[in-house]
Amino acid sequence: MKVESHSCEVLQHDWVNARYKYLRLRCPAPLARATVAGQFFQLACPHGETEQPFLRRPMSVYGIGPQDERIEFLYHVKGVGTRALERLRPGGTLEMFGPLGRGFRFSPQWQRILLVARGVGLATMAPLVPLAARAGVGITALLSARAPSDLMQEEFLRGAPAQVHAVYDSDGSSAVDRVEALLRDVLLRQRFDMVYTCGSNRLLFLMQKMQMRGEAALEQQMACAMGVCLSCVRLFNEGGEKVFRRVCCEGPVFPIATVSGEVQFG
Repeated sequence: MKVESHSCEVLQHDWVNARYKYLRLRCPAPLARATVAGQFFQLACPHGETEQPFLRRPMSVYGIGPQDERIEFLYHVKGVGTRALERLRPGGTLEMFGPLGRGFRFSPQWQRILLVARGVGLATMAPLVPLAARAGVGITALLSARAPSDLMQEEFLRGAPAQVHAVYDSDGSSAVDRVEALLRDVLLRQRFDMVYTCGSNRLLFLMQKMQMRGEAALEQQMACAMGVCLSCVRLFNEGGEKVFRRVCCEGPVFPIATVSGEVQFG
């Protein structure tokens, strides 16, 4: 679908917990049908009396549908841009640009998938859950959060059947060595056609260490989201060579094995 600007009506905008909000929009039906899991939009943040965000904010899609003209977002309210978005109310409008980027691969012929997510990374991978559920593809999820109150398991699965392993900072179960032991046990017991991850470089690099093959959605600061400003470049290993890729247009989804690390400027 052509990438362009869309004016969407706010249908619902509610707090999920103390830090995250759920935003549901009415948008053109062709736009919702063309948007895939892993893609994102650039959202125009409303201006307030004291804060006027200049740049749009990139935000991955949390949900598509169930009606043809619905797109949903789940986001962490923590900075100038998201505080501005938080002021949107039902009946208002939001300007957004997209859909942008390369999304996740998925096949209804697969038997089982593994989702490894932390924090708001759950929102990025959430559209994969109904895809798998409708196709009868089994779901195993390893979800990481600061504490049980931050997990958002119900918001992630939305009633879909899944085997869930939850780990937390608050009890130490999210420590890398303990997560590695858990993942190794899961991999011994089950075979996965695809593995996905988002939300934590620590988890991503652990999965590389374990030689897990799959896809990672990368979270990166972006300005233009069209590959021009180069603010989102990261380093990748491709064919034994180090190369730079723009997360906004050549991602944000990449093979897990290729991600090298952050680019340090200055």
